[in-house]
Amino acid sequence: MFNKHDIKRDEVQLYGQQSMFGYDWWWHSFTAKNERTGEDRQFFIEFFLINPGRGGDEPVLGQLRENKRNWFRPSYLMVKCGAWGRKAVQLHRFFGWNKIDVKWKAPFAIMADDCFLNETETRGSVSITPEEAQAHPEWMCGAGEMSWDLKIDKKIAFNVGYGAGRLLRKLQLFEMSWHAEGMKTEFTGEVTYNGERYIVSPETCRGYADKNWGRNFTSPWVWLSSSDLTSELTGKKLENSVFDIGGGRPKLGKITFKGKLLSAFWYEGKEYEFNFSKFWTGAKTKFSCHETDFELNWHVEQWNRRDKIICDITCNKSDMLLINYEAPTGQKRHNRLWNGGNGRGTLQLFHKGELVDRIAVKTCGCEYGEFGAPAPGV
Repeated sequence: MFNKHDIKRDEVQLYGQQSMFGYDWWWHSFTAKNERTGEDRQFFIEFFLINPGRGGDEPVLGQLRENKRNWFRPSYLMVKCGAWGRKAVQLHRFFGWNKIDVKWKAPFAIMADDCFLNETETRGSVSITPEEAQAHPEWMCGAGEMSWDLKIDKKIAFNVGYGAGRLLRKLQLFEMSWHAEGMKTEFTGEVTYNGERYIVSPETCRGYADKNWGRNFTSPWVWLSSSDLTSELTGKKLENSVFDIGGGRPKLGKITFKGKLLSAFWYEGKEYEFNFSKFWTGAKTKFSCHETDFELNWHVEQWNRRDKIICDITCNKSDMLLINYEAPTGQKRHNRLWNGGNGRGTLQLFHKGELVDRIAVKTCGCEYGEFGAPAPGV
């Protein structure tokens, strides 16, 4: 059973070794409707904490040339937000650790100036001029303005099991851990983006919320998730369904698990899970992702002793962005990490060899990248 809410997994994990060499982030994505035009647009908001034990009054930016030269490791709260689709952009705002207020235990909370996040609400603002973005490449972002005020109601969870359980969280053995407290989340409120007001409603937001934490990032990095699903067999909109696929190459201590993905499919109230850490289910995975001049294409096949899914997703590169993070070391190893929210495709579900449903997927969150991939223009 994966639909088990556990807000203790959403607690801040930056204690022990990870206080000096770790990150922790909370990700949210959703659809909002332009109040003036009625246009739908996909947005994301993330609160990213890194290396609190190295913090001070001002943020320490690992990509700043002087900090690279002196081997200073990053330390800050980064509030990341932005939009997918035409002119996709990511915006970053940084705070030093002495200027943020963190409630570490469940239910967690993070506050810095007008930026706030907990389990049930978030608000904030980020504003970057084109001149600032050009003058500060260490900010790793584009230009624009976005503010938001949202209520959060996490409906369906993807609890990956003991891999992110209390013992392994305490031991900090996984290099990168994952918990989706709200793989199906209802948001209510509003966003103002570059002067336009957008309304966010539970019925149409197609919302998602998860978190990651650890000491480094996975490579390859794979993520696919959508609740915008329609049965191609019946034509029925699947209002009580969502899937979530993530992973790549997990590392537990010195052990590397190559080609491993975790996934959960909540299909009209019934659970289908493909989780390699639950070895007794016999879960297996094959996946690939390739990039063309204009698209990213994902193909995932997963099966266990009873069930199987086949997922094929495509996203236009013109709707995506190359999302930026630096690791706790200060290295930026992912220089071509594609990230989007307008993926489309199909998901096929089988039970005991019989087709249960063939499903049209839209508004799919999607991500792919590998260490060592060349940055744009290289």
